[in-house]
Amino acid sequence: MSELFGGLQAAGGVREQLSDAAWVRAMLDAEAALAQSLADAGRMDRSDAAAIAAACDATLYDVAELGRASAAAGNPVVPLVRALTERAGTAGSSVHSGATSQDILDTALMLVSRRALDVVVEDLARCADAVAALARDHIGTVQAGRTLLQQAAPTTFGLTAAGWLSGLLAAQDALRHARGQFAVQLGGVVGTLAALGTDGPPVLANMARRLDLAEPVLAWHTERSRIAAFAGAVGQTAGTVAMITRSIMLLAQTEVAELTEEGPPGSGGSSTLPHKRNPVAAVLAAACAQQAPGLVATLLSSMGHEHQRAAGSWHAEWQPVMELMRSTGSAVAWLLTSLQRLRVHPDRMRRNVEDAGGLLNTECITSALTASVGRLAAHDLVASCAHRALAGEGSLLDLLAADPVIIAEIDRTRLHDLLDPEQYLGSAAEFVQRALDEYGRAKR
Repeated sequence: MSELFGGLQAAGGVREQLSDAAWVRAMLDAEAALAQSLADAGRMDRSDAAAIAAACDATLYDVAELGRASAAAGNPVVPLVRALTERAGTAGSSVHSGATSQDILDTALMLVSRRALDVVVEDLARCADAVAALARDHIGTVQAGRTLLQQAAPTTFGLTAAGWLSGLLAAQDALRHARGQFAVQLGGVVGTLAALGTDGPPVLANMARRLDLAEPVLAWHTERSRIAAFAGAVGQTAGTVAMITRSIMLLAQTEVAELTEEGPPGSGGSSTLPHKRNPVAAVLAAACAQQAPGLVATLLSSMGHEHQRAAGSWHAEWQPVMELMRSTGSAVAWLLTSLQRLRVHPDRMRRNVEDAGGLLNTECITSALTASVGRLAAHDLVASCAHRALAGEGSLLDLLAADPVIIAEIDRTRLHDLLDPEQYLGSAAEFVQRALDEYGRAKR
């Protein structure tokens, strides 16, 4: 990862879990577990398995040299197995018994992804905590609801935050489900484990147990549903981050000013404009999240693995999986930073609603008229008054009261009351509480 841009697009704890050293450690964990599982099945001496496991210390290996040697073999397992064989001494002749390169690399992929995913899930939980507090604290804070970037009808900022919370909880569920599908890979060269005789299934079961991975029904060398499901869950998480940060950035616009990010000195500044207060954490979260869809698409398009082991499609997975985890993990980390810096301005939210002059409540007037004149006629009557109010012909209340059809059905006092945004929040508070209840259940 670039040292110049790494702090921007490889933020948070996920970066360390996806490093080259983390990959070497995971491959060696797989080799150690294989050796110990072979010993469990009586196919290797315990002393040899212990010697191999002792040699599976990632600090003993030169990552750069392994990388250089990988080019000749097409993957890093081949040079690693050679180096491990040399370090294991007399036990070296038993290293990698029954396995193929894909067994070790796929298992390592599961281990690396799980470790990275655990960081992301933890950060998501902290984001959910912050958003739940916003929903709870602002359950009655009136805000202009916006559709297609235009003011629509009154809502509450608590309900806005509850929507964010629901997305975060769904992302957590998706990631946990994908994590539960992470399985060991052990099939040998064509999935039969013929080199292990009849001991293949018990060795597979023991290896899964030792690595705390699921035991698959059979080798998944070319059946890549796990990768697809994982990619989809991570992509969903990135999409949730994008949804939240897009709203934060729009609500932080100067003309809206309902939210601001207040970070340490120097954050959100401009190289040219001294007055700027950019929501930089939200911006960076959005930038990282926006990279995910293309990476998900690459992984889905790589599912066409032919025969028993693929040429190219398997190799095409490695980089996008890591970039997807890195970008999404960074997006979640930046979202957490944004939420920690976030300041809500209820007075400005209220002012923005009031500045609309009652226009946010036109649906309410239409509903009140519908029983007497019909929904479409009511819609047209109110729309005419709203358009005239927007054109500056008068206040919406005055124009509604001046319409003979409307005033015949609704007197001015009731019209005034119907234009109060506080009385047109529907079930907003109940929906916020439902989201908070779901959050509480997820915390247990």
